[in-house]
Amino acid sequence: MVSDSVSSEDAPSLQDVLDALDDPDCRKILRETTEPMTANELIDACDIPKSTVYRKLELLARASLVHERDTINPGGGRITRYERDFDDVIVSIDEDGFSVTVERPPRRADERLADIWSKMGDEL
Repeated sequence: MVSDSVSSEDAPSLQDVLDALDDPDCRKILRETTEPMTANELIDACDIPKSTVYRKLELLARASLVHERDTINPGGGRITRYERDFDDVIVSIDEDGFSVTVERPPRRADERLADIWSKMGDEL
């Protein structure tokens, strides 16, 4: 169960969230991504090899804990920045077993529009 102002299609599995939070490199990345950062900035800030950073970002994205934002580079191409995309992660237990709730910050209208454009660009 995920509380998300954008869409519930990003609902991560409990195991994906636990795997990401259990990983020390993922926790380093989460500490650094309070503001958007590129992969190269994360390599320097976290002292993690390039190939590892991309694997950890994939793990965090699968758990819906980081958000990718593409911007147009004035020199051509795109720049991808990563930002932590949750306020709280709550793991609960009830008669049906464990569940996870990811509480997200509300998205501004421009962020929602950028998400839509980014998804459209992926489909083209």
